[in-house]
Amino acid sequence: MHLSQGSVWLTVLLGLLVALTPLGTDSYLPTLPAIAQVFGAPVSEVQFTITTFFLGIAAGQLAWGPLSDRFGRKPVLLSGLALYLASALACLGADSVAAISLCRFVQGLGMSSGPVIARTIVRDLHSHEHAARMLARMMVVFGIVPIAAPLIGAQLLAWWGWQGTFGLLAAVAVALSVSVAVGLKETAPASRSAISPVGIARTFLSILRDRRFIAPFCVLLGAQIGIFSFVTNSAFVLVKALGLSPREYSVLFAVVMIGQIAGAWFTSRMVMRLGIAGMLRFGTSLAFASGLVAAALAWSGVSHWLSIVLPFMAFMFAASCVVPNATASALSPFPQKAGTASSLLGACAFVVGAAISMTLGALYDGTARPMTSALALAGVLAWSAERFLVRRPAVA
Repeated sequence: MHLSQGSVWLTVLLGLLVALTPLGTDSYLPTLPAIAQVFGAPVSEVQFTITTFFLGIAAGQLAWGPLSDRFGRKPVLLSGLALYLASALACLGADSVAAISLCRFVQGLGMSSGPVIARTIVRDLHSHEHAARMLARMMVVFGIVPIAAPLIGAQLLAWWGWQGTFGLLAAVAVALSVSVAVGLKETAPASRSAISPVGIARTFLSILRDRRFIAPFCVLLGAQIGIFSFVTNSAFVLVKALGLSPREYSVLFAVVMIGQIAGAWFTSRMVMRLGIAGMLRFGTSLAFASGLVAAALAWSGVSHWLSIVLPFMAFMFAASCVVPNATASALSPFPQKAGTASSLLGACAFVVGAAISMTLGALYDGTARPMTSALALAGVLAWSAERFLVRRPAVA
């Protein structure tokens, strides 16, 4: 396996590392109704196991980036994968929803190292449109995980119960650890300064004050909110509200994620022609339209699964046009602080993801209205941020 710059294997490995967090979510989603039944827990309590996972991801991403800027990408990534493996094994022995929630928090801490450092490695190697193209190619690999993970999760649920998913996650942790240890080369700059909590906080604040980061980040956040709304709430809407089986749900989840793969492939082909600005303009417009359509259908009383699948599929296509381009735009100005900037991108997004998960769990009313309303708000945010922050120059 050759993991040289630009190699297919490097793209595949980085795509899988970025996909760790959806793997930890999407393979787990089919088990949510089963966990609720086994432990006699309400929807909101089981939903909290997703919330703690997202909080762990957010907290972890704040640490891994600065640590990788100081100690290098490879050793920090291996440490994160080791923590992820330990937590997956601990989840196998959990005897309550509260224990699962705690283990999922630690699991989020470990798994968050994958996307943070994968994005950072891309910035070490590329910038601007070239970085966006590599990120889009990684998203093609990434997109396979949300398709395969629910299908595998549903099958593991049928064979071994809810613990089967955590066995899968442990096996993946081992495979990735070996691949990184054997094949990945260090990409961090040779010159690395010492770090301290005060220094890290100052670096975070300096990046957060920079419009070059904030403008594309707000666009990215809109796309992420839409993704989180589907990922965290779709199992309850499609299984509990519409009466689909876990296997039927996993198939429809995979169909929605085909939109993500198609969008990533489209972006990898078109970004060098249209540029980051053109891709963001197109992606946010499609996100805006698909979000409004989804909410309009739900609030008008349409309850067929197609009224959910088709608009969300379109939104995922749009998100794949937005995410790699907004990410590249946000990271490109910070070559010496790539890890820290990557940490901020991921941490802020997953804090919002945790809030979306908790809010939609509390607002669940047996219909798709809360979930599709969140999608509409996400589309409006992405479109507004692109139009009023990215397009307009800063006021002197």
